[in-house]
Amino acid sequence: MGKAIDDAAAAETHDTVHHRDLRRAMSDNVAYALIVYTALQIFMTVHAMKQGVSSILPYLALVVLVAGIIPACRWFEKRWVNLSDAEAADPEMKGAFRRDQIMLWALAIGLPVLLTGAFKLAFA
Repeated sequence: MGKAIDDAAAAETHDTVHHRDLRRAMSDNVAYALIVYTALQIFMTVHAMKQGVSSILPYLALVVLVAGIIPACRWFEKRWVNLSDAEAADPEMKGAFRRDQIMLWALAIGLPVLLTGAFKLAFA
């Protein structure tokens, strides 16, 4: 009887170990998305702004744009950080995780592209 309980506990632990911790995964995604967003802002948006304005304004705008994205990224992370251990490893949460992950990356990549286009149009 004791062996059966131990085997069941080991199987349960084994199942949980192989599932991805969605809390940590979202936290990693947020960190990487912030890096990508900042890099895109530096190389795309600031370059487009420098073509129209030759002052410190593009760099101040960069600070504002990066600081402005942080609350949105924190919102994505807050949705996942408070999950219990069981919820964080629940395969049924993968759909919601994927949705948030896609929205996060669309924001991180799409916003700099849109802003660059807007600045190029404004300074054309």
